[in-house]
Amino acid sequence: MDEKQILTPLSKLGEFGLIEHLNEKINIKNSSTIKGIGDDTAVLKHNKNEVVLVTTDMLAENVHFHLSYTPLKHLGYKSVVVNLSDIYAMNGRPEQITVSLAISNRFTVEAIDELYEGICSACDFYNVDLVGGDTTSSQSGLVISITAVGYAKEEDIVFRNTAKANDLIVVTGDLGGAYMGLQLLEREKEIFKAHPDVQPDLSGHDYILRRQLKPEARYDIIEQFKQLGLHPTSMIDISDGLSSETLHLSIKSGLGCRLIENKIPIAEETAEMAKEFNLDPTICALSGGEDYELLFTIRPDDISKVRNHPDFTVIGNMTAEAGKHFLIARDGTEVPLNAQGWNAFLNKK
Repeated sequence: MDEKQILTPLSKLGEFGLIEHLNEKINIKNSSTIKGIGDDTAVLKHNKNEVVLVTTDMLAENVHFHLSYTPLKHLGYKSVVVNLSDIYAMNGRPEQITVSLAISNRFTVEAIDELYEGICSACDFYNVDLVGGDTTSSQSGLVISITAVGYAKEEDIVFRNTAKANDLIVVTGDLGGAYMGLQLLEREKEIFKAHPDVQPDLSGHDYILRRQLKPEARYDIIEQFKQLGLHPTSMIDISDGLSSETLHLSIKSGLGCRLIENKIPIAEETAEMAKEFNLDPTICALSGGEDYELLFTIRPDDISKVRNHPDFTVIGNMTAEAGKHFLIARDGTEVPLNAQGWNAFLNKK
């Protein structure tokens, strides 16, 4: 009798492990493909002066969002933003998107109009054209897939794998707010399920709710790089948590890294809500995700360009010790830095 084949569950590899696994089977055949799988976007030759950047992201109902607390207009807006953020993370400018939807029959035309109102609002704000897409039916809720196309000069592109030892690690904005917004919404959803007569209490939490429901991509940072004469040595956007993204930069670059806990920027409202949930604000910043800030590295001699800048915080440095990734805690101890951010095959919203 033949032995039964032992099958591998997706949860064993996780999202990024699955991507690496599939990438092993893919061979690049065309010289026009400069960069395939493995960065924020693919990079394709366009002409002598520019390259094309292409990225796709999919949002599935009850995996990436719950419509019990996510307005369709906000969902449409956010679904565009998460793709544009990848283009900005390559130091490029997005110009077109396509939108594909899988829709169950419980949705009305008016509901899809509301979703598209958010999509079009994002296109207007970021000066991006909606140029195509597809629609089909779904038996498992709403699925949104958006492809974004952007452009950049080839010499301006910033990859994940080009950091150097001793480069400084810099982050924009503040972290953890989107995660705490999600925790608040989930708490109020459970309270409402148990007590339908009790209205959700969301007052006074506009900042963290906006970070979760209607985030913004950091298009402004790309312009600031030009004004400062700053060219990052590597870059990524923070969609899966600071720890995961820092490890992406350091591992892809063959380096180690050190993050300094008391340098990680966390908004006061985020910290207060974390404490209300008995959570460590640092852990929320490290593992929460969906902040869509930019994480990048710079040469040490570029420190003067970011020092005292209101949008930038230096939070650590890359080291030559490949495989050694640490968080320097507030008490000075070294804690191993682990990737514990969002994993679509393990986590559910």
